[in-house]
Amino acid sequence: MAICNSQIMTTKRELIEAKAIEFLKNSPQGMRTSQLIKAIQDSLPDVHPKTINGIVWLLAEKRREEVYKPHIGIFMHVSFREDIS
Repeated sequence: MAICNSQIMTTKRELIEAKAIEFLKNSPQGMRTSQLIKAIQDSLPDVHPKTINGIVWLLAEKRREEVYKPHIGIFMHVSFREDIS
């Protein structure tokens, strides 16, 4: 199912991923999985919670160029990644 957003058709996956990345960009300390899911649910109340959960679960794999997991259960935006040189 697609959602019309400013005359651009966006899938639920794209919408949820964009919202997650938006939250992560504003969280330099990262977010726990449960915090990220809750924040997305609060901002997108019409999307089924299990849909959000499934998409967040795969976020670090699907959007590697923007999201990573420094520890189990923590998501961070790549702009906050510490260089290990």
